[in-house]
Amino acid sequence: MGLYEKLVSGEEKLSLVGLGYVGMPIAVAFARKIKVVGFDLNEQKIELYQSGIDPTNEVGSEVIKNTAVEFTADAARLKEARFHIVAVPTPVNDDHTPDLTPVEGASRLLGQNLTRGSVVVFESTVYPGVTEEICVPILEKESGLKCGVDFKIGYSPERINPGDKVHRLETITKIVSGMDEETLDTVAKVYELVVEAGVYRAESIKVAEAAKVIENSQRDINIAFMNELSIIFHKMDIDTKAVLEAAGTKWNFLKFAPGLVGGHCIGVDPYYLTYKADALGYHSRIILAGRRINDDMGRYVAESLVKNLIRTDIPVKRARVAILGFTFKENCPDTRNTKVIDIYKELGEYGITPMVVDPAADAEEAKRLYGITFQHLKDVRDMDAVIVAVAHSEFLKLSREDIAGFFNAKHETKVLMDIKGLFDRNAYQEGYLYWRL
Repeated sequence: MGLYEKLVSGEEKLSLVGLGYVGMPIAVAFARKIKVVGFDLNEQKIELYQSGIDPTNEVGSEVIKNTAVEFTADAARLKEARFHIVAVPTPVNDDHTPDLTPVEGASRLLGQNLTRGSVVVFESTVYPGVTEEICVPILEKESGLKCGVDFKIGYSPERINPGDKVHRLETITKIVSGMDEETLDTVAKVYELVVEAGVYRAESIKVAEAAKVIENSQRDINIAFMNELSIIFHKMDIDTKAVLEAAGTKWNFLKFAPGLVGGHCIGVDPYYLTYKADALGYHSRIILAGRRINDDMGRYVAESLVKNLIRTDIPVKRARVAILGFTFKENCPDTRNTKVIDIYKELGEYGITPMVVDPAADAEEAKRLYGITFQHLKDVRDMDAVIVAVAHSEFLKLSREDIAGFFNAKHETKVLMDIKGLFDRNAYQEGYLYWRL
């Protein structure tokens, strides 16, 4: 009986190392089919899961209450499993070089608790070669086992889209890879237990790593093009959204939109690829050009706000500005690597300390990471300008009357910065200086 059959029969367990926005939904999905040990170093997070609370809002607290996942912060319990999935973040350092500390740490912990006959699958986004050249030596050193003899490895890049209730683990084709045909077959069969859309068997681990890292690099470049168009069209006094709607009538026009590019994927993954390319003697031109444009958009929005305050004769220093939305994307509590912080910091350079409102965000996380305390929507009054930065569902419900109530009634012209273009521009022609990317 092979490992797959033992998992299905309940003879063996699967472990999930890293229970964040990606790892936790994977653990929950597998727990409907097989026995799962869910491990995370964060004891507070584990306590929340054990109490039936979903701090990520990815599957909901009701699902967490009823899941069969055995949540633990005890790394020794990894010894109970034979099939391991590592789903820890892979951020970048301040200088945009890869920070492999989380995946190296996870490999170290797993290696210390690895047993013979195991299969280890990494899901973290990395540049081609990390799994075999960095993770495997750590696993071997810590375990005293030999890869290919005592344990096998695979790679299956995560494609979960945080906050997206449509494109989920079950509905997205899963790329899988293994160090040999036997491992690939096992990995594919295991993921087929939960991925209804099916799996795609990549020809090698490096191919699977490369496929993942270019997915978000491609998206990043396309958004950068939209952001550059937005800057150009603003100088021409042309509405970018109107241009994109017109161009979008052509069948092969790619429908991207300008915006802030944050989060743990699109704003990070390209740097992994360009880092490896640079190490091989090739300096990226297109990918890094896109990154520079997208990294600069927070400053561009802040500068545009300052110009709009000047146009409406509102003093810039100590202007009352509200930022609605702080997370890196809509309807998601995650504030890590949000680019809204760039707007906040840049406005600070002009003597403006914005009020920040985000009913969907993890307030404790924002306080810990950025030192920002959120205010309530009801507190947004007598503002000189309002920036709607994130397309949360709650903000979409705001009426023209609600928005008018945010501003200082003395202002003849209200400065409204609608970054994502949530509202009807025509409804804000009179009495407003309406601006959107």
